Amino acid sequence: MAKPLFDKRPDFAVRQVNPFNGGPPPRLLGQSLITPTDLFFVRSHGDIPEVDVDSYRLEINGRVLKTLSLSLEEIKNNFERVTVPATLQCAGNRREELMAVQPIPNELPWGVDAIGHAAWAGIRLRDVLAVAGVESEADLHLHVEFDGLDEVERLGKQFRYGGSIPLAKGLGPEVILAYEMNGEPLAPAHGFPLRAIVPGYIGARSAKWLDRITVQDEPSHNYFQRHAYRLFAPHVHAETVKWEEGVMLSEMNVTSVICSHQEGEQIHSGTVTLQGYALAGGEREVARVDVSCNGGESWVHAELIHNAGCWAWTLWKANFGLKPGKYQLVVRAMDTSGNTQPQDVSQVWNFKGYMNNAWHRVNIEVG
Repeated sequence: MAKPLFDKRPDFAVRQVNPFNGGPPPRLLGQSLITPTDLFFVRSHGDIPEVDVDSYRLEINGRVLKTLSLSLEEIKNNFERVTVPATLQCAGNRREELMAVQPIPNELPWGVDAIGHAAWAGIRLRDVLAVAGVESEADLHLHVEFDGLDEVERLGKQFRYGGSIPLAKGLGPEVILAYEMNGEPLAPAHGFPLRAIVPGYIGARSAKWLDRITVQDEPSHNYFQRHAYRLFAPHVHAETVKWEEGVMLSEMNVTSVICSHQEGEQIHSGTVTLQGYALAGGEREVARVDVSCNGGESWVHAELIHNAGCWAWTLWKANFGLKPGKYQLVVRAMDTSGNTQPQDVSQVWNFKGYMNNAWHRVNIEVG
């Protein structure tokens, strides 16, 4: 048997070999609060770089009073180590549901698997910026750009992956530069030796293989900030798009998913337990999860198994007594700001296939 790619489990679903992209079987996503590293999804835009840790340096520059160049050992030894449990989700999670509405060419057909929750350990970004002389009160209008070591090619040009967050977000205690994941050093596929972790934001802002941080006046001019990760209305298509009119993606929106059952699955009658995850973006938390077995005609409140706060997904379950027949299972969630999910996937269709948070529906047959 061939060795699994990048130490992933044999049942890890590889969606693309080069660059490497894939996720776990959905039925395993709701089994535990922490996603095991060998099941944690991977989203790459270029080849996974090989990094020589002995020569590695993290550079901090731009609108700072003092530029820094830090080795990994200096990062570990000179700053307080903190642990932040956080869920990362790709902006393209659940894209294949959007593809069923209208084609979305040249994008990965993610199911519900481009998400995972891990215990990340490293140092606070704000601690590094403080040493560099960034003054929080005076500089809140600035932005923090992350640059990785991964090389990508788009529109005939080669460049490195990058993106940015507002400094006001970067100074939050939850934003860290992580060198550990689930108690182990970062694996190559997850950003070794260092990556940004930006809880509450789309996964694209948690840049991997981090080697440069720049404090600057504007959001990053990198392709993946200014061009790729933008949200457009359903009537906009690739042929008519004006890129500058798209919304730069940042905070995730409230969503929920059924993981225990798959489309077209046949099961036995009796007590059926539905399980899945729900997630609220920004600093919001999941307030409620509703589940239906009849396409949304009636609902029950799900039991929230793990509600670990605003940076983490919430796992849920609900029991139904089902007789033989066909059923449409549906889940929807509400966050602590009262935000809810749109009912129909056509309402959130966009030609890039981002931010699908419509009610999640799964059709099954009970025998």
